[in-house]
Parts: sequence; C-alpha cells; structure tokens
Amino acid sequence: MAKLETQSQFDDPDAAYVALVEARRGLSVEAAAALDTRLVLILANHIGDIDVLKEAIALAKAAT
Repeated sequence: MAKLETQSQFDDPDAAYVALVEARRGLSVEAAAALDTRLVLILANHIGDIDVLKEAIALAKAAT
C-alpha cells in the first residue's frame, strides 16, 4: 500500500517551487547537483521511513 503523499502539502506551492529554484541560482552545474544531493539526504533523513523512501525513488525513476 502506498504511503507516500504526492499531493502538495504547501500552503503556497509556488513559493516552495521558487525557493527550490532560487537555492540553485548562480551555482555551477556541479554545485547545484551537490546542493540537490544534500537536500535529498536531509529530507530523506527527516522522513525516516525506508518504505516511503523506496516509493519516492521508484516514482522519481519512472518519471525519467
């Protein structure tokens, strides 16, 4: 059974998107990739549920 919430939980989804885009602004491709990696690891640790993490990985891979 799916445990991953895929609908936006933000009061202002556009502001969340802008925050993500702005975090990468001015960074090299390598620095942006490193930021993305750190952000994923921080958020994965915050979630703390291996089943949710695996579900998120599967969804992300399917979208490529």
